[in-house]
Amino acid sequence: MADREWKGLVTYAYILLYIALSSGQIFFNKWVLSSKEINFPYPLGLTLLHMVFSSVLCFTLTKVLKIMKVEEGMTLEIYSTSVVPIGAMFAMTLWLGNTAYLYISVAFAQMLKAIMPVAVFILGVAAGLELMSCRMLLIMSVISFGVLVASYGELNINWIGVVYQMGGVIGEALRLIFMEILVKRKGLKLNPISVMYYVSPCSALCLFLPWIFLERPKMEANRTWNFQPLVLTLNSLCTFALNLSVFLVISHTSALTIRVAGVVKDWVVVLLSALLFADTKLTIINLFGYGIAIAGVAAYNNHKLKKEARVTSEDPQNPDSIPPAASSTSNR
Repeated sequence: MADREWKGLVTYAYILLYIALSSGQIFFNKWVLSSKEINFPYPLGLTLLHMVFSSVLCFTLTKVLKIMKVEEGMTLEIYSTSVVPIGAMFAMTLWLGNTAYLYISVAFAQMLKAIMPVAVFILGVAAGLELMSCRMLLIMSVISFGVLVASYGELNINWIGVVYQMGGVIGEALRLIFMEILVKRKGLKLNPISVMYYVSPCSALCLFLPWIFLERPKMEANRTWNFQPLVLTLNSLCTFALNLSVFLVISHTSALTIRVAGVVKDWVVVLLSALLFADTKLTIINLFGYGIAIAGVAAYNNHKLKKEARVTSEDPQNPDSIPPAASSTSNR
């Protein structure tokens, strides 16, 4: 009995760690990009730093220290047709999502992210991975309506920020679709550390090329930014720790738990951002619309989990493999 209680406490600790790291990383990124002390409004450069840091750390942990294992089975054909698109979409998601923080509040960005299931479902239908049904159409309508209401209640809406955030949502939806294709059609099962090991270098390269042309000239022309190695290293380390916390929650619980924890985290971010940032002004319409959207997201998650459980009962999968829809930590 004591052993069961201890395991329960450890599981709750992992869940709280995930919520704390995910929420903290969002606030940390917002602070780094907006802080007058650091004056580093370069989301592309910040995201590039994250991916380079993740690539080096993954290599060190798996190949040098050999603390963690990279799943075998990766081929050049799979890497070029699956991992490269996943890495490109992951880079796009983080870049555009972090850029949105320069124009809109953290709370409003989080509300817009609730539209993610709609983008995933529409793209899934187009890719032949999802089937249109009256139930799913209703769920998608509820989510879309909730996001529209939340947007209507936004006092200081900036359409540039909305476009960046929605671009990030589309990038993340495409990443999840490519992940599902990688698992379902290519038959490759990867744990999160393996995904990070293969995807991070590709994402870093995809970010490096636009950084050279878009942000590097600005950074060289405007040298008023205060590069603080300790702060940026901690920021990158938090990003890596967040991905590992997802692995811990999934490996000790289930996809349902990470989804429920994600919903709790979203509300924590929305409410805390109103206390931490001056640019966040929540209204009753904001919260009402977001509540509707979250109800739709909960219905969508329930539908997906029942579908996954049915598929798993017919064809049991490796418990260490990461569910594609549960692997999302974009925008942190």
